[in-house]
Amino acid sequence: MDSQSAFQLSFDFYPSKPILVEPSAAQVSTDAGLLPFRQLDERLGLTEQFAAALTDRRNVGYIEHTFLEMTRMRVFGILADYPDQNDHDVLRSDPIFKLICDRSIHDDDLASQPTLSRFENAIGVRSFFNLQELLVEQFIASFEVPPTQLTLDIDPFDDPAHGEQQLVLFHGYYGQYQYLPRAITCAENDLVVAACLLYGSAHPSLAAASDIEYVVSRLRAAWPGVQIHLRGDSGFAVPEMYDTCERLDIHYSIGIGMNARLKKASENLLNEAVEQFEATGRSQRLFTAFWYRAGSWPAQRWVVLKCEANAQGTNRRAIVTNRPGAFVLPDAAYDAYADRGESENRNKELKCGLQADRLSDHRYFANLFRLYLHTAAYNLLVRMRLQVSEPPSEPKGNQLPAEALSGRHRRRWHNHRRKHAPLGEGQPCTWRTRLIKVGARIAETTRRIVVQLSSSWPYLDHYQEVSQQVLASGRAAWDTS
Repeated sequence: MDSQSAFQLSFDFYPSKPILVEPSAAQVSTDAGLLPFRQLDERLGLTEQFAAALTDRRNVGYIEHTFLEMTRMRVFGILADYPDQNDHDVLRSDPIFKLICDRSIHDDDLASQPTLSRFENAIGVRSFFNLQELLVEQFIASFEVPPTQLTLDIDPFDDPAHGEQQLVLFHGYYGQYQYLPRAITCAENDLVVAACLLYGSAHPSLAAASDIEYVVSRLRAAWPGVQIHLRGDSGFAVPEMYDTCERLDIHYSIGIGMNARLKKASENLLNEAVEQFEATGRSQRLFTAFWYRAGSWPAQRWVVLKCEANAQGTNRRAIVTNRPGAFVLPDAAYDAYADRGESENRNKELKCGLQADRLSDHRYFANLFRLYLHTAAYNLLVRMRLQVSEPPSEPKGNQLPAEALSGRHRRRWHNHRRKHAPLGEGQPCTWRTRLIKVGARIAETTRRIVVQLSSSWPYLDHYQEVSQQVLASGRAAWDTS
């Protein structure tokens, strides 16, 4: 301990004796819960493949901090609630982060904020094509058995901007200057399959059909017989999306805004719902379905329309779909579309839980790269959740399997599952509270490195269970060469 860091504080609120606070010369960290994630990453190869996808144009003789080291600093920092480069001016000497980056705790410090800033600004266009391909390849490799069907959700989220970043523009709907990130996620395992960063005033559907075509072509190349269902809100209700899905034999359910023709076609049904609610006092949901053709469509398409009446008033929603079941059971088809609310929760985890809305570099490409870093952190968290998740037995009294539940029964099942497996269903903040954010003392000898946790830590059992499951798992087949 140097003399400048030596101090002693005394608090006198304890009645019988003073409380002394002084620094310790021991190597300590507050983020020891990142070690199981690093072990899982070693098995999956996620950050190693991510860094390998980047083109490093630096002179080899002058490289002190590799792209792999800096990728791990940023990805694991995002997991631990350090979303900015500035955070690493302190974390660069943290012993846990040194171990994560394959350095001894006695080695020189990791990269500083200026070095990380240069790293993010050095990524070229070719690397983004590589990262786009890598996301799909890692998604394909996440399945041990080829799936017969997949549900893909496409959805944007707003990223408010408070500086002068390139391509930040004012968006009328959100009422702010912003970027507009967009993600394609999989409902079956929650992974992000594709990500892009749109300029601030862009329409949500900009180039969405091209992204869908790329993803689907890659998935069909790996699994020729897979049936794909695409879901999106009314922001994607554009002819190009319908045409692309029909040409690629994709089943789709896409929201459509209520217009005068749809309102007129559902007026009688809405009145019926209101009458039934007034007669029974119970919420009513009635459905109708019919062929409909907008002026910009070359042919008719099937529309499912829901009319609700309850104590809060009335509500009408409609979707355009080509799912075969929608012609027989329109209510089930609509409920399957409404389940995309879970994908919106995944976007909230990426945006809020892992702070993907902190794209504060000046250059657009640097911010696009930051979005990929946040996406990599999110996918690593999802893989950990899948690793430790233990679905509970279905609650007694359910006459349907969990996958077929809807409405309040489905919400009740989700709550039951989260209570049974708080980490397997946990938000990023839950993982930080119960695993990542734990103080530890780290000591290194010539033979081993010892990380000591407090035996009185209330979530020590979580740490032990998660670590044992990661260590017991076999190496995943993520070789994309």
